[in-house]
Amino acid sequence: MITLSQAREQVQQQIEQACEQAGRKAETVELLAVSKTHPSAALREMHAAGQRAFGENYLQEALEKIEALKDLAIEWHFIGHVQRNKTKHLAANFAWVHGVDRFIIAERLSGQREASQAPLNICLQVNIDGQETKDGCEPNEVADLVAQISKLPNLRLRGLMVIPAPENTGAFADAKALFEHVKSLHAHPQDWDTLSMGMSGDMNAAVAAGSTMVRVGTALFGKRDYVLKA
Repeated sequence: MITLSQAREQVQQQIEQACEQAGRKAETVELLAVSKTHPSAALREMHAAGQRAFGENYLQEALEKIEALKDLAIEWHFIGHVQRNKTKHLAANFAWVHGVDRFIIAERLSGQREASQAPLNICLQVNIDGQETKDGCEPNEVADLVAQISKLPNLRLRGLMVIPAPENTGAFADAKALFEHVKSLHAHPQDWDTLSMGMSGDMNAAVAAGSTMVRVGTALFGKRDYVLKA
């Protein structure tokens, strides 16, 4: 059985190989460790191996880990669906929120982010291939949302997050095209730098299409049965 450090090294090598095949530099793709359902001790071990960015889906579980690991320099990303009644905790405790798909959510996050904190980094979640069961705004709504959200204080609108249907890797190219189109419209184009797409099973295709951040859980921590947490 390999250690978490070895697993991280293998994933980093996979990212480097995917970048090489795509003619990209490896440093243009960030590894986000998806740590939902895994205990704080595993995150601590992964941090010791050099990992700094961790993604959580369930708010209560994430808040418990943030408290348990507050002695570590961790960049916390919330990558689950954002509900209105949870924005206060997200605004106070996270560096990034990936699941924003409505203006009201962004507005609440901005209003609840303390001015003394660094601006909260935001990615718009887009339902890039029209899945009925997936959250996210429609692609044709993105330009208007960007125009609105860009005006809010206390936020930095960084890019898009997509979760295409399994095997639908062609949607990555659609997301990249949308990302580039919207960048030309962004009030702060220097901030529009993040295309969050690709997971353990489709990382190579996502990198080839232009992903700048891959969200990897299973390949880092292994599989685990878990009960859904609030």
